[in-house]
Amino acid sequence: MALLRHAGLDPASTFPFTRRMERLPCVYLLASGFHGTLYTGVTSNLPGRVWQHREEVTKGFTERYGVKRLVWFEVHESMEAAISREKSIKRWRREWKVEMIERGNPTWLDLAEDLGFESLIEKVDPGLRPGWR
Repeated sequence: MALLRHAGLDPASTFPFTRRMERLPCVYLLASGFHGTLYTGVTSNLPGRVWQHREEVTKGFTERYGVKRLVWFEVHESMEAAISREKSIKRWRREWKVEMIERGNPTWLDLAEDLGFESLIEKVDPGLRPGWR
């Protein structure tokens, strides 16, 4: 049974939230972008695991396909429950995963920003016009 779903969407203070997340079993979904490639994972340290994906610490699927945006997560009471849920979600059809993401995060925002991470979206100087120097 999940304790907390999509808590990253809550605009409350991120510092206490991050501290609370440090050692809680979580199932999470990462995406390469809006409706992009999906990755399902499980961890007991969501901020640490998100950092590993973003920094490409481990070579593999997420590094190869640029899957770095945290779009959904769920906190569980035990690691066993989180692992069971992860295995279940991994068997789901893609459309079911997309529906689950969009119920809580319809625009596929990067929930890692609520954990204190920098935005993955490239910032553009509003004073610059395309084609002008």
